[in-house]
Amino acid sequence: MKTISSVVEEYIKKKPFLQSALAQSIINLTSLSRIIKPEIESELGKDIRNGAIVMALKRLSDDLEFRATHKIVKVLKNIGEITVRSSLTDFTFLLSDSILDNQTKLIREVNKNKDVFYTSSRGVNELNIVVNNTLDNTVEELFKHERCTQKAENLSSITVKLPAENVSVPGIYYFIFQRLAWEGIVLFEVISTTNEFTILVNDEQVDVAFKTIKDLKAL
Repeated sequence: MKTISSVVEEYIKKKPFLQSALAQSIINLTSLSRIIKPEIESELGKDIRNGAIVMALKRLSDDLEFRATHKIVKVLKNIGEITVRSSLTDFTFLLSDSILDNQTKLIREVNKNKDVFYTSSRGVNELNIVVNNTLDNTVEELFKHERCTQKAENLSSITVKLPAENVSVPGIYYFIFQRLAWEGIVLFEVISTTNEFTILVNDEQVDVAFKTIKDLKAL
C-alpha cells in the first residue's frame, strides 16, 4: 500500500538537484509541498493536506542530511592531493585492428619524456587519449590512418586523490559531480582508478572546478 511518505520519497529521488537542496535545508518545505501536491495526489488517487506532505518532506530531509553528514561528507573531508594540469588535448578514435599497435608506438614516445601528461581509456567502441598539446602532432601522425571522431583542445585536468573508504560509501561520485553540475562545469572526460579520478574541463572553467572540489573538504 502506498503511503504519503513513500510517494514523496519516490518523487524526490527522481529529482537529484532537489534531493541535494533538501539535504542542505535550503528549500521552503511549505512552498515545495504546494508545488508537488498535484503529483502526489494523482499518484495516491485522493486529496492530501499540505501539512501531511510537509511532514513527509521534513522526515525525508532529516534522513538525507544524516546520510550526507555522516557518510559522504566524512569521506570528502579526507580528500587528498588535488593536481591540476593544463594545455591538454583530448583525442577520441574508433576502435580498429591496428589501433593498439599505434597506441604502443605512442607510449614509446611518451616514455622519452617523463614530464608529459598521458592517459588513455578504452570503451566498447572508442579509444580515448589525453596528452599534452606538445604531443598533438605525434598523435596525429601515429593515428593518421585511424578514424578520429573528436579532438578537443585547450583543456585542463584535475586529478583528485580519494581516501580508500570511497569504494565502500555510495554516492561519493554523485555528490562531487552534482556540485560541479551546479556550477555549470562541462566535463569532457572522467577517468578513474580505485582511489583517484581525473576530470577534463575547458581551460576557462578549471579555476571554478578546482575551487568547487577543494571546497568539499570544508563541508
